[in-house]
Amino acid sequence: MPTRQTSSSGKSKSPRIQVVLPEDLCARLTAMAEHESRTVSNMARVLIQQGVQRHEQSQAAAAPPISREEQLRSALESQPPRRLRGAPRRLRLYRPG
Repeated sequence: MPTRQTSSSGKSKSPRIQVVLPEDLCARLTAMAEHESRTVSNMARVLIQQGVQRHEQSQAAAAPPISREEQLRSALESQPPRRLRGAPRRLRLYRPG
């Protein structure tokens, strides 16, 4: 669970997590951060955001399309219930004869 700290002004800071990286990956991340004039932490945040967005997009594309029946059902269920104005005066039953 990420830890949330408070600043000296009393505002809460962004949640913090701790990640352990292999040395070669850390070196590559540091080189990328230097190339873009960012801190290593900021570069990691940007890359994580991009990866999460890409993952969410691939998950959305992989989701099965909603059938017409499901669309109709959800549209009907989202409508508020309506009351009838009155009971029918006479019921006619069909009796096979």
